Amino acid sequence: MRLNLVRGCRPQNLCSSKSRLASRGYAFQASGSPIPSVFNRRTKWLQKERAASNPELSRQADYLKDEVAMRVCERLLDIKRPFARVLDLGANSCNIARALTRENPDPDPSRPESPPLAVTSQIEELVAAESSASLLHRDADLPFNTCLPSLKLTRHVLSDEETLPFEGSSFDLVLSSLSMHWINDLPGVLAQINHVLRPDRPFIGAMLGGDTLFELRTSLQLAEQERRGGISPHVSPLADVRDVGGLLQRAGFQMLTVDVEDIVVDYPDTFALMQDLQAMGEGNAVLGREMGGIGRDVLLANEGIYRALHGNEDGSIPATFRVIHMIGWKAGGNQPKPLKRGSGEVNLKDILEQK
Repeated sequence: MRLNLVRGCRPQNLCSSKSRLASRGYAFQASGSPIPSVFNRRTKWLQKERAASNPELSRQADYLKDEVAMRVCERLLDIKRPFARVLDLGANSCNIARALTRENPDPDPSRPESPPLAVTSQIEELVAAESSASLLHRDADLPFNTCLPSLKLTRHVLSDEETLPFEGSSFDLVLSSLSMHWINDLPGVLAQINHVLRPDRPFIGAMLGGDTLFELRTSLQLAEQERRGGISPHVSPLADVRDVGGLLQRAGFQMLTVDVEDIVVDYPDTFALMQDLQAMGEGNAVLGREMGGIGRDVLLANEGIYRALHGNEDGSIPATFRVIHMIGWKAGGNQPKPLKRGSGEVNLKDILEQK
């Protein structure tokens, strides 16, 4: 998918307290494998808070999150069952809630009306959970909050998105859209999602991964190598689609579905791209990153290299966002089970050899 972005006309409607021990003369490591830390969670929280401090600019930059949230919610159309209580984990500015209250993107031709997805899926309560209170409540006064009397929207501020404060088996569905790529302990969070789901209920999520922003990554590396003689991380490392299925299975999910799609957005220049990433709250939050802004000489070199390597014929530049979609079901008694190995009655070799 390619979204044409023109400067000044962005698409907006796309389908401390510390505890003190009395005495402590030694330290020890807790049992279990240590959790690797890649991202600075406080930095990411600050970036989201800063983005929400300018609501107008932040809303203009929500085109990607709104589009992916809609695509996540569209997957509910393939599941013919009600979801009374739903958790939106990493809700950002409630993009999922906004998508659920929009008209059904795939209406039944035999019915003149097109009810919203929340009505189609019989969702009664949506719990939007997010660590940034400012971002979570940014649009609390907009019409989508109250346009569906049958839907109760609850906002829950998390102290940490890697620790879910919900009881086990308390949700019929967990959704997550474009937030899990900032999680350090992804296997642990997936296991917690499995825990809060009721048996035989799904988790549907989408996260950035793989070659997201590969154009920006390569051009920045070449620009820094040219101007400074070395490189530093400016684009965060992301999970690969080949790892996601294993992580879901490790967390206890069954009947897995994982697929990938690329969303390509056109920008007038690299400065507009970086400004929108900042307005999205998607700036670099890698531990050990170089503090401060990127030097002007590197930015100018990056602009030229980006255009030379990836520029479009019309003068714009493309930015690729690779979205990994995932669906996993918590184990339940009525789920279909795979047949035992060797129980098939037809030999695949005979079918392949048919002319």
